[in-house]
Amino acid sequence: MLISERIQMVIKMHNLTPSSFADKIGVQRSNVSHVLSGRSKPGLDFLEKVLAGFPRVNAHWLITGEINDSSSTSYSELNQVKNETLIEEKDNNEIDRIVIFYRNGTFSEYKQA
Repeated sequence: MLISERIQMVIKMHNLTPSSFADKIGVQRSNVSHVLSGRSKPGLDFLEKVLAGFPRVNAHWLITGEINDSSSTSYSELNQVKNETLIEEKDNNEIDRIVIFYRNGTFSEYKQA
């Protein structure tokens, strides 16, 4: 999975638009557009701003795409065969919602009733 796809996951998991994401982390909207389209790769400054704006995002996962079991993360990869499923955990470790990202760019979201 590309870093642009992981950044897109962060945006979707927080119910943001690319523009609101850019505003939240303090970068130009065109920077986010270029990163998401693959035109440019995010630099260190961009990644630092993402991690500062979203402190529960695991830095190792954001940079490498791998889950580091020894660190705390709000995202866990569950299934990589046909889709990617992410769980956003609350501080009390209760599941708030499950989001399934499909390879065609769509996703399904399931919330606890």
